[in-house]
Amino acid sequence: MVLSCNNISKEFVTGPVLKEVSFHINEHEKAAIVGINGAGKSTLLKIIMGEMSADSGDVFLSKGASVGYLAQHQEINTELTIFDVLLEVKKDILELSDKMRALEIKMKQADEEALDAVYEDYSRVTHEFELKNGYAYKSEITGILKGLGFEEDDFTRKVNTLSGGQKTRVYLARLLLSKPDLILLDEPTNHLDMKAIGWLETYLKNFNGAVLIVAHDRYFLDGVATKIIELNNCRATTFMGNYSDYATKKKALREAELKAYLNQQKEISHQEAVIEKLRSFNREKSIKRAESREKMLDKIERIDKPLELDASMNISLKPHKESGKDVLTVENLSKSFEETLFENLNFEIKKGERVAIIGGNGTGKTTLLKIINGITPCDTGKITLGANVEIGYYDQEHQVLHYDKSLFDEISDDYPYLTNTEIRNVLASFLFTKDDVFKLVGSLSGGEKGRVSLAKLMLSEANFLLLDEPTNHLDITSKEILEDALNNYEGTVLFVSHDRYFINKTATRILDLTGKRLINYIGNYDYYLEKKETLEAALLDEVPKEDQPLASSANKQSWQTKKEEQKELRKIQNELKRIEDEVAKLEEANAKLDEELANPEIAANVGKLMEVHKHKEANDERINALLERWEELSENV
Repeated sequence: MVLSCNNISKEFVTGPVLKEVSFHINEHEKAAIVGINGAGKSTLLKIIMGEMSADSGDVFLSKGASVGYLAQHQEINTELTIFDVLLEVKKDILELSDKMRALEIKMKQADEEALDAVYEDYSRVTHEFELKNGYAYKSEITGILKGLGFEEDDFTRKVNTLSGGQKTRVYLARLLLSKPDLILLDEPTNHLDMKAIGWLETYLKNFNGAVLIVAHDRYFLDGVATKIIELNNCRATTFMGNYSDYATKKKALREAELKAYLNQQKEISHQEAVIEKLRSFNREKSIKRAESREKMLDKIERIDKPLELDASMNISLKPHKESGKDVLTVENLSKSFEETLFENLNFEIKKGERVAIIGGNGTGKTTLLKIINGITPCDTGKITLGANVEIGYYDQEHQVLHYDKSLFDEISDDYPYLTNTEIRNVLASFLFTKDDVFKLVGSLSGGEKGRVSLAKLMLSEANFLLLDEPTNHLDITSKEILEDALNNYEGTVLFVSHDRYFINKTATRILDLTGKRLINYIGNYDYYLEKKETLEAALLDEVPKEDQPLASSANKQSWQTKKEEQKELRKIQNELKRIEDEVAKLEEANAKLDEELANPEIAANVGKLMEVHKHKEANDERINALLERWEELSENV
């Protein structure tokens, strides 16, 4: 065990944040802390690191264990370059290298009598240098920096000239390079693009030490975490498995808690009714019995009502005006600033689609949304909106909110036709309940303001939503609410996001902006990962450079062909899944028939025995036919 937290409690002026929080992290274990914004996740990490004191409780680290900590914001002000900052981590290797050079010179100058002693020192230092991977330290630094999204041209940039997000990435690189026994990471994916997040995910999975992560990136948590520590109502609960395992178990637990709560409430209501009835008899014995029941009722340990979203939160948001079938047509679109972002883009979006635009940082995703929305002009090309299309645009930097209004007034002033109940239902669907609706917009956090903007957008006359990083600053619960809202939305959605889990849950199609052009994937993020290598090779690597503009313009013409091919592929995959399910059921049935055959009563009954044998033979025959069909179909995938 590398870390143990025992009964950690912490209270601020606003109230308790942590109450008797206990958990442990074993060596090599990968764990994640999850919870809504304000649950105390970052506070807990600071207490573990000694940056903040707990009101009570203890933190134990195994003797001699080294710890690396990445906070959400890093301020590294130094004249050193990015590469030199990482070189500081390898100070011991550099010192050994200097010793080796000095001993090499000494060996050349030493007489025969002293040479053996010098050579012995040289062998010892060289061995230590090799053990510390001294010959590969430069490539190790380069690999980590490139993995986190830095180009070789960036290595010589001075750290004090970098943005906050770039400094955080430098600090993360330095932390990973130091290889501590325990790594604590607070929102490590915030400043990484999808490629860098994927690299970090692989690195942490293969990391030999222990890891404790706070993150809202559920796809990342699915890939890395083997244990989830949930902070809820100031308490900690540990779940084994990744995020999806946790979500399944949490749902079952929540349903059980809700059932227990409702059963207890029913019993309390029953007892209160009995007490009231006994009192109404107004007799000494009945009053005493009522008082006795009251005492028993007071002794019951009341179950707190689970924090459950009520049914009104699953509202279906329908645009006031339907668009035509063709929502957006983009033809030969190009845009350059200092360098070309993209050229000759061609794509269409149909009514009801939810299309995700993905790609590395700086590829032009946000610029593309702004061009479609008329905020930024294109260099060449044409944007055509379909009949009755009304755009609604969401951008973290362009939220139209009135800071002096309450949340309730923010909605009611813009949508006066909504009833009070409808306004409360809409706000509740974005996690603003009870007295929250009377909070001033100006007092909200960045994530809460984002939720209000999204609520207004979903209520607008728009039937075509353009969303730029809609999940930024949202906690996991808020993301799930947004996913449900978009999946129930009856309009059309085009969004930019780095949140792979969110994309996987909501996208019906993915446009990958890479190599200055778009590659189309008809499916969610898992489908994109499955087909990425094949389609990239076909559309980018195998197209001669002189033919690429022609290939790009041909993309639109081949769109229908690709769509049909992918439709046929999905049909095959569905049939394969159906066959696999049927085989599993038949094998399960055979297992039960084997149990019957082993039953002495059936064994003694010849007629019944023959019937069971025939049933099993028929199952085996069907399984063989299905497996032949499966093999035949699998050749086409």
